[in-house]
Amino acid sequence: MTLQLGGIHHLTAVTAQASKNLAFYTQTLGMRLIKKTVNQDQTTAYHLFYGDGVASPGADLTFFDFETGPEKRGNHTVSRTGLRVDSEDTLKWWKDHLQSHNVGTSGIKERNGHISLDFEDFEGQRFRMVIDAANKVVPWHKSPVPAEKQIIGLGPISLAVPQLDRTEAVLTQVMNMRKVRTYPATSTTGETHVFEMGEGGPAAELHVVVDPTLAPARPGAGGVHHVAFRTPDQDSLRQWIARVTQAGIRSSGEVERYYFTSLYFREPNGILFEIATDVPGFAADEPMETLGESLALPPFLEPRRASIEANLKPLV
Repeated sequence: MTLQLGGIHHLTAVTAQASKNLAFYTQTLGMRLIKKTVNQDQTTAYHLFYGDGVASPGADLTFFDFETGPEKRGNHTVSRTGLRVDSEDTLKWWKDHLQSHNVGTSGIKERNGHISLDFEDFEGQRFRMVIDAANKVVPWHKSPVPAEKQIIGLGPISLAVPQLDRTEAVLTQVMNMRKVRTYPATSTTGETHVFEMGEGGPAAELHVVVDPTLAPARPGAGGVHHVAFRTPDQDSLRQWIARVTQAGIRSSGEVERYYFTSLYFREPNGILFEIATDVPGFAADEPMETLGESLALPPFLEPRRASIEANLKPLV
């Protein structure tokens, strides 16, 4: 059987205002804070994970809290993050809800094969809300957003690149994605190329927007650090490590993140990819009922808890 990715696992973005980020994603977007931890490589920074009611893989939107200026938009980065909801009526509800919270939105229309609604957070993080009628909401019962209107999960994810050929080769020949359709880009030049993995659908789509006229992006707040794709377990992850290595792509090798195990590498346009396991999940060190309520540290950081907590700013 051909090795297949299961879809989007999580996306990690950058904020320079952790407290305001927490308020926006839990109160305005109604997502659950499923893990409050730190960047394992830079423990002075929070790593905040938002998800659905049970921290399902594929529903995780995460943020590194870095002291940085705003992102300069351009190529060689993730340019927009998809958020899935269940119907066009729900999209209309979100348009009204966001505008009532002083968040500007686009109109609702078809974009790249999906009826969708575009908006940005307070730092310019770009989102596209799309309809996913095939999956159901797993609601967070404490959310200020009604259960039936809550976000199902992530996808599609859009990349901005100046040229397609080498990226397409990695997506199709190494990562076993399928190219399924192409659309004119919204800019005056270029196209959007849609690739899917696993069973397909918006939870398993990568949209590659090609525009050679854009300058390279400069990382910062409101930008994306990396995108992660799903694999079931460590056995399948090790198959991916072997496959990436055989293709001659430099990678991190196996990295233990405690809540999942990961492989990191850059595709040819320099965008950081991760392949992450669905297991063991975010309830590995906390009861499901109280996820995100206290600072969680993986076992290898636990001996440093006092110094780590002393260097973190209060979130509220």
